[in-house]
Amino acid sequence: MHGTIESASKLDALRARATSLPLEQFDPGDPELFRTDTFWPYFDRLRREDPVHYCKDSMFGPYWSVTRYNDIMEIETNHSVFSSASALGGITIRDIDPDLRRESFISMDPPRHAAQRKTVAPMFTPTHLDNLAINIRKRSAECLDNLPRGEVFDWVDQVSIELTTQMLAVLFDFPWEDRRKLTRWSDVATTIPGPDGLVATEDERMAELTECAAYFSRLWKERSAQPPKSDLLSMMAHGAATRDMDAKNFLGNLILLIVGGNDTTRNTMSGSLLALSQHPEQYRKLRENPDLLDSFVPEVIRWQTPLAHMRRTALSDFEFRGKQIKKGDKVVMWYVSGNRDEEAIEKPYEFIIDRARPRTHLSFGFGIHRCVGLRLAELQLKIIWEEILRRFDHIDVVGEPKRVYSSFVKGIETLPVKIAA
Repeated sequence: MHGTIESASKLDALRARATSLPLEQFDPGDPELFRTDTFWPYFDRLRREDPVHYCKDSMFGPYWSVTRYNDIMEIETNHSVFSSASALGGITIRDIDPDLRRESFISMDPPRHAAQRKTVAPMFTPTHLDNLAINIRKRSAECLDNLPRGEVFDWVDQVSIELTTQMLAVLFDFPWEDRRKLTRWSDVATTIPGPDGLVATEDERMAELTECAAYFSRLWKERSAQPPKSDLLSMMAHGAATRDMDAKNFLGNLILLIVGGNDTTRNTMSGSLLALSQHPEQYRKLRENPDLLDSFVPEVIRWQTPLAHMRRTALSDFEFRGKQIKKGDKVVMWYVSGNRDEEAIEKPYEFIIDRARPRTHLSFGFGIHRCVGLRLAELQLKIIWEEILRRFDHIDVVGEPKRVYSSFVKGIETLPVKIAA
C-alpha cells in the first residue's frame, strides 16, 4: 500500500509541473511523459494557452505542436504546404537518418500516394471483411478458451499480441510458425534505440529490419511466380503501382502494414480492458447490453488513441493561427490531444460507451492518409469483445499497466489480469 501511495504522490508531482512550467519550456513529445502517463495536463494547457506551440529543444530537435481537433484536420488536409514525404524526415517526431529512410504510401504526397494505397485497399472491402470475420471469430474463441483461470497472467502477451499477430499472419499469408517475428519487427521499427530499449542502436534496428526485408523478399518471389491471391503480399507483387518497388519502398510499405496492423488493434485491445476496469459502471453497462459494442469500439479507440501523433514537414513558410512556421519545420499533429478537445468532443475526459457520436475522433487520422485498415481494426475489437462477454462475467485487472516509452506508439507493454476460476 505504501508503494502505491508513494507512486501516486510522484505522479501528482509530475502532473503539477505542467501547471508551473513556462510554456516556452514545454516539450510534450518527451517519451517519459507517455511512459508515466503524465502528458495530459501539458496538452490541456497547450490547447487553452498555446494551441500551436514551438518547442525549441528536445531529444528530437525543434518542432511545432498542433493540439486542437480542428487545427489538426486543417494541417492534415493541406498537402501543398505540409508534406508526409519520407525524404523530408518521415511521419513521426523522430527524424529518420537519411540513409535509412524507407518510402511507404503513408509517407508519400498526392498523387503517388493514391496509386500504392489503392493496391492494398481490396483487402478491406466489406465482402473481404465478412470472410475475415469468420477467421477472426475462430481464432478469438480458441485464444480465450485457452486462457488460465484463477491465476494472474499478462493480457498483452496472451491475448492482444497473440490475436493481432495471428491476424497479421493471415493478412500476409505468412508462415504460421514464424508469426511472432511480425510482432518483433513491428516493435523494433517503432522503438527508440537505447540501453534499455529493444535495440541499443540504429545499426541494430537496421540489422533486424534487413532480416525482415530478406524474409519477405523470399515470400515476394514466391507470390510473384504464382497467380494473384487475396493476401497483401500477393496484391502488392501483382499490383501495377507496387510490383516494381525499389528495396526501400518495399521495406517501407511492409513496415507500414505490419505496424498499422499491429499497434492500433493490439494497444486498443489492451486499452479496452484497462478502460473498462477503470470505469466499472461502463463495464456493467456493456455486460447488461452487448449491443452497445457498436459504439463501445470507436469510443475505446478514441480513448486509447494508439498512435499519439503524426508529423508533417513544411514545404514553404506559412502563417498558421498567428504563428510563423518556416520551410523545413517539423509540425506534429497530436491526435491524443485532439481526442480530448472540449471544443470538438463533448465531455472528452469521460469514457462513455454509448456516446452519441463515437466516431468523432482522430485516432485513425483524417483525409487521404486515414488508416486504410480502420474497419478491420474495429471488426477485430468488436468480435473479441463479443466472445469475451459470452465467456466471462468479469476480467479483473490486478496491477498497474507498464506503458511504452514512446511519444508515437501510445501502447501498453504488460497488463496483469485474472479471470475467476
